[in-house]
Amino acid sequence: MASMNKMAPTRPRASDQMWLDAALDLLVEAGVDAVKVMPLAKKLGLTRTGFYHHFRDREALLDAMIARWEDKNTGNLIARCEAYAETICEAMFNLQDCWVDRSLFDAPLDNAIRNWARTDPDLKQRLDHADHRRKSAIAAMFQRFGYTKDDADIRTMAILYTQAGYIAMEIEEDPASRIGRIPAYVELFTGQAPTKNEADRFRARYGY
Repeated sequence: MASMNKMAPTRPRASDQMWLDAALDLLVEAGVDAVKVMPLAKKLGLTRTGFYHHFRDREALLDAMIARWEDKNTGNLIARCEAYAETICEAMFNLQDCWVDRSLFDAPLDNAIRNWARTDPDLKQRLDHADHRRKSAIAAMFQRFGYTKDDADIRTMAILYTQAGYIAMEIEEDPASRIGRIPAYVELFTGQAPTKNEADRFRARYGY
């Protein structure tokens, strides 16, 4: 006997987070001009009108995307600089977590925001402010361990410009190789060799 009723396929339960995650994915994949309501709705299998239950308009979504980037990338970088450490090498390993753990720092998103800022003066101001906050946090980390202001500033620029190069060049490395080189980067950036225990603790965080 045939079933009297078939359950209609259900749409996923929409949320602000769902729309925002999809928008950030589109930003990274295709740039800000691709972040529009209809493509997002199609990507999510949702209705266009459903978007307006979560965001006032496209501008509100764009603002939320920028806020997510600020909270995640800049916020986590500052937090790692301020995390407890007994030595500058341990502090530097804490910061290096940002370059290894994408849940802390999303490099493709950072690159996409910088590309977007080239055509958006307001975002460029927020980007400049974020970069200033990052520089201040890293320099303060060095000064906490006795480095002079000038020395801390130079080391900070070396760290940030090196990472900016990694991001802009979209360098792909297997995790084991990247993590294996980080103790050498720590020594390069701090001028001090990390102890075996410090390097081993860092590797152990990632299962190596």
